[in-house]
Amino acid sequence: MDSSTTATDLWNRVVGNQPHPSTWLIAVTGAVALAAVTPYGVWRITRNAITIAHEGGHALVALLSGRRLDGIRLHSDTSGLTVSRGRPSGIGMVLTAAAGYTAPSLLGLAGAALLAAGHTTALLWGAAALLAAMLVMIRNAYGALTVVVAGAAFVLVSWLCGPQVQAAFAYGVVWFLLLGGVRPPFELGRKRRHGGAPDSDADQLARLTSVPAAFWLLFFHVVSLASLAGGGRWMLAA
Repeated sequence: MDSSTTATDLWNRVVGNQPHPSTWLIAVTGAVALAAVTPYGVWRITRNAITIAHEGGHALVALLSGRRLDGIRLHSDTSGLTVSRGRPSGIGMVLTAAAGYTAPSLLGLAGAALLAAGHTTALLWGAAALLAAMLVMIRNAYGALTVVVAGAAFVLVSWLCGPQVQAAFAYGVVWFLLLGGVRPPFELGRKRRHGGAPDSDADQLARLTSVPAAFWLLFFHVVSLASLAGGGRWMLAA
């Protein structure tokens, strides 16, 4: 087998369609994802994955809007920080600030669209590629370890496991992003009601746009809930 044939086969595997799993498997992975999001003790651990998506959203939109990305830090308390340079105001800064809380849900929605179209392998490889790109900008050891572990999981599942396991993993990840994206805006709202998080993304957006932080918090809720409804419908109807 020559290298061109191997490359062609690999490309066809990535972009090709995979069979849809049974509805019961999709429902079970959704239940597992819900169990990973709901109990507080479990959420303290699994929230790290949502933080990766949150900070990755800030970073990606910062680059797309022409800002210079200085680095990303992920912390063991599930907080994170993305630092970029550029104009301190304007549409680029607004989009960058708005991307964090919406990123997990929108990534989940995009993943649901790929799964509904039968592109399970493309989703797994695409996620691994995004994590690899993010790793370059990580600036602390804990953050690097978290991203490496997450990326390794996608690579190992896509390379070593059969179609059913790949499908279960992919659907579980997408359900987790959709469900996990709903909880942080509620947590932010609770903190703000008790006088906490004065420099939250919603408060930064309020200062940038002169639109109240409550509006931006509502925006985060709308995006997360609409993504969950739309993504869930696509996956269950596939």
